[in-house]
Amino acid sequence: MHFTNKTIWITGASSGIGKALALAFSKQKARLILSSRNEGKLNQVKDLCLEHTEVVEVYPLDLEAYHEIPAKADKVLKKFPKIDILINNGGISQRCTAVETSLAVDKRIMDINFMGTIAMTKAVLPSMLKHDLGHIVTISSLVGKFGSPLRSTYSASKHALHGFFDSLRAEMDAEGKDIKITLICPGYIATNVSLNALLGDGSPQDSMDGATAQGLTPDKFAKKALRAIRNEAPEVNIGKKETLGVYLKRFFPGMFRKMIAKAKVT
Repeated sequence: MHFTNKTIWITGASSGIGKALALAFSKQKARLILSSRNEGKLNQVKDLCLEHTEVVEVYPLDLEAYHEIPAKADKVLKKFPKIDILINNGGISQRCTAVETSLAVDKRIMDINFMGTIAMTKAVLPSMLKHDLGHIVTISSLVGKFGSPLRSTYSASKHALHGFFDSLRAEMDAEGKDIKITLICPGYIATNVSLNALLGDGSPQDSMDGATAQGLTPDKFAKKALRAIRNEAPEVNIGKKETLGVYLKRFFPGMFRKMIAKAKVT
């Protein structure tokens, strides 16, 4: 019960990976703070979590409105001045070619996935530094390690997160701070991510990708993710055979380029 009585703040907690993580942590008797845009669904997750743990609070926020995050975080930190683990999970995906994706959609994806996540981290990090203790976990993606068709800006946003958090980890280590950084890179996870993914005009795809539907279940993902967090792993890839793409790109880049161009990614 490594996470018992730990205060854990999860973004994107109303469904999918975030919901699965919240339930997994609740079974470990953690104290939970749940955030996303959808307060109704957050309260449903809260009720499920309260079957296993005693403290679950809901604080709605919108990562796209990242300028509002510092003020919202201040309210949370007044009630929970010590956040043990921040789970940056909220985000949005993409299903359109680069040339057909409008700049407005590119900006929206970057605002949510990158700027929103960075704003959350910067809002919580000072309190962790004050206690010289904390763990920041960011849910990236395998396409944070390599590009994929129909996900150009989504992939770029995840690559950006790797650059930021690798740098932050180095800074914390250089300063001797006990702040751990973990990047978790999921492959295909059977959630609604493809239903909500943005098309080139900003509308949701509103259909389930076959590859996503056949992906790892959120519960199995959460079990592996908790193990990585407990072990304070700097980075971990979680999925099925698609995780091999990381190693193919590294050791056989020419072969990988040909494979990814022909791969069925929806």
